Amino acid sequence: MNEIILPKAVLWDLDGTLIDQTTSIIECYTEVISSLGYTRPDPNQIRRSLGEPMISTMQLFVEAEHLEDSCKIFRKRFPEMMLEDLIVLPGAEKLVKWFADRDIPQAILTNKHGETARMISNHLGFSKNISICIGNEDTAWNKPQPELTNYVLKLLKCSVDAVIVIGDSPTDIKTAKLAGIVCHCVSTGAHSIEELHYAGAVTAHQSLEQLSAIFESISSSN
Repeated sequence: MNEIILPKAVLWDLDGTLIDQTTSIIECYTEVISSLGYTRPDPNQIRRSLGEPMISTMQLFVEAEHLEDSCKIFRKRFPEMMLEDLIVLPGAEKLVKWFADRDIPQAILTNKHGETARMISNHLGFSKNISICIGNEDTAWNKPQPELTNYVLKLLKCSVDAVIVIGDSPTDIKTAKLAGIVCHCVSTGAHSIEELHYAGAVTAHQSLEQLSAIFESISSSN
């Protein structure tokens, strides 16, 4: 608990942290992979792979010669279904606004396709308070590469001092570690609190509501 400080900037993960889009993501992967003649993928295997770039998930089910086509098909199909079963996770809007009210700069840093991520952020209104949203294919890098994190920090005009990542996966934790910052996690994605602690999360919580309450208590005591 005493490891949480008021940050100077926040780097948000998207899927499993701010939103739950698992149902439509799994449906899209299943549709694309099956259309290429492969066996229907295991939904839990897809779920556990989320947080990595799309190609990493596709590689679990699709041969190398079909990888490029499968990703193209997914990117064309997913926007047509991405608003179905889209859930804003409890506490997300409140904590985003709480940081914004204190003039703490925020960015979304995701391995979801960048254009898709921005469409979702705009649709849900996150973009009102989160000025930057960077995803897959926006740069030459993906999470957890520190070059990507440093690029986003430059856009925010922030150093690594007192910056935090809020995420839901070992990928988010590794992203923070490689950049020399800390990661606070929630178990609203595919990984348990125990798994997140084991991977190196500074703190792990059942929800953003719990994390929000801690930040509020710190702020009121200062």
